[in-house]
Amino acid sequence: MASSPPAGASRCAPVAIIMGSRSDWPTMRYAAEQLDALGVAWEAKVVSAHRTPQRLYDFATTAKAKGYQVIIAGAGGAAHLPGMTASMTELPVLGVPVESKALKGMDSLLSIVQMPGGIPVATLAIGEAGAKNAGILAARILALSDPALSERLTVLAQALAEAVAETVED
Repeated sequence: MASSPPAGASRCAPVAIIMGSRSDWPTMRYAAEQLDALGVAWEAKVVSAHRTPQRLYDFATTAKAKGYQVIIAGAGGAAHLPGMTASMTELPVLGVPVESKALKGMDSLLSIVQMPGGIPVATLAIGEAGAKNAGILAARILALSDPALSERLTVLAQALAEAVAETVED
């Protein structure tokens, strides 16, 4: 569903998935997959807090006006992208710590979760599980004003429950 709006349209997808580099996509694609499964449009962009600060500023300060409603921001290492984004927008920002080589994502997690009071970032688990949950959480936020999406989330929850065996035997 990563598509551009039709010619002349001013609104974009309701969810932006941003990441510090292309190398974060193998993790962040799990957020996109959850959104696709729920029928939620998204757009993915590379926006580095450290290497492209002007791109980050331009994105974060115009995201709401462009029609985004939720931002999922994945970053590894120093992981400033989610927090810096949150500091420049009123939109909810969901932070996904991308697993790093040096510290297995603990550095990313601590960088994202330790935000000062007043600049919230909803921080999820490290890696794939966090990205999946970010996609679902973004959909839950949107579902507050979208009954059809709320129903699709109910169906997803039921499917997850039905997939859990009641016994330890096959």
